Amino acid sequence: MKGLPILAAIVGVAAMAALVGYFGAGAVMRSLLAVGGLGFAAICAIHLALMVLMGIAWRVLMPGTPAWVPIWGRLVRDSGSELLPLSQVGGYVLGARALALAGVSGTVAAATTIVDVTFEFVAQLAYTALGVALLVQLQPGSAAATPVLIGLVVAGAAAAAFLIVQRHGLDYFDRVARILGRGWAERGASGAAALHAALRVIYRRPAGLWLCFALHLACWVVSAAEAWLVLRLAGEPLPFTAVLVLESMLYAVRTSAFVVPNAVGVQEGAYILLGATFGLTPEMALALSLLKRARDIVIGLPTLGIWQALEGGRLWRRRDTPATTSAISPD
Repeated sequence: MKGLPILAAIVGVAAMAALVGYFGAGAVMRSLLAVGGLGFAAICAIHLALMVLMGIAWRVLMPGTPAWVPIWGRLVRDSGSELLPLSQVGGYVLGARALALAGVSGTVAAATTIVDVTFEFVAQLAYTALGVALLVQLQPGSAAATPVLIGLVVAGAAAAAFLIVQRHGLDYFDRVARILGRGWAERGASGAAALHAALRVIYRRPAGLWLCFALHLACWVVSAAEAWLVLRLAGEPLPFTAVLVLESMLYAVRTSAFVVPNAVGVQEGAYILLGATFGLTPEMALALSLLKRARDIVIGLPTLGIWQALEGGRLWRRRDTPATTSAISPD
């Protein structure tokens, strides 16, 4: 399975390049340049603000933790899944690891990651349902509504089953505890038994769970503002409701293609097909997708660089500790 995300990424990059070549690199570039530097900076600022809010949604599940810790963990989680040849699950592991290195116990990091990811997914389902409702209102005869509704029902059933497992089938997470961090969760908080206890503590705070869900839903809805702003600056404006439908459908497609790192290629094809429903040109659809990827690079590269420096410093200190001890030993 380790080679599958890399292979999927290679195929996705090839598909993305083929789409840009087919519809004209020059036309795509003109759409990109129409947004301008200030417009791109505004998009990055909106996305950073959303990441902070998503970090706060994570913090709700671990009261007392300094706010910067889950915000940093969220930055690492998203940067890893967007830029590295990993599936989304790989990003979750990196985010939990970042929390553990910042002082959160390994088991609490693992448990809150599991719950936060679950409620973010439930919020995404609500976001997609809102998009379907608006699609039916804006385009009553749209052929896309039925398959998306079927997908929503299936995904909703899967989310409900996952919630039930978390509440009543916690033995399943013995395996998760071993996967998340490859040993650091066990060392940090006595393994799967502590993970079970941490999950129970989280689910005993329903107000926190509802707030986590509400914050994630707000982030999903507001995230449509990025695409709305890009289209407005590029001279192809769409109503915000239409953009919300487009973005909700897009992220539903991205989620279904979770094995492909950053949905490379999948996102571009989805933007072209979905954008055509609202009169968006293929060139502009590709430009919108590429701007989002450029945004991820601008935010993600510094984040991963800092994270690697912290990891490297930690490994260096661990390597030097035995040498220092032997140097000062009277023997």
